[in-house]
Amino acid sequence: MTAQRACGVGDVAVSSAVRVELDGVAIAIVKDSAGDIHAIGDTCTHGEISLSEGFVEDDAIECWAHGSQFELRTGKPKNLPAYEPVPVFPVTIDGDDVLVDVQNPVKL
Repeated sequence: MTAQRACGVGDVAVSSAVRVELDGVAIAIVKDSAGDIHAIGDTCTHGEISLSEGFVEDDAIECWAHGSQFELRTGKPKNLPAYEPVPVFPVTIDGDDVLVDVQNPVKL
């Protein structure tokens, strides 16, 4: 795995997201309502909007502009207007570091 540090665990509050860029790829690091950390592509597939500026509820993040929700584990949209998924990246927690492998997106 070619994981690299994206942020610290404490940099992301529960039910929120932060935007990072790794190897030129915009990533949303999201902590869901259960406290699990996910890494997904930060750009909504419907409107080129940053998902990290959206709303996190349970296991999904919602684009603030058009309301599409994306599942954090699969990247699949839960509702329209988006119909294309966002990429999901492997996450490893190493101490206080959130490591993300942008070279090997999860294949679902």
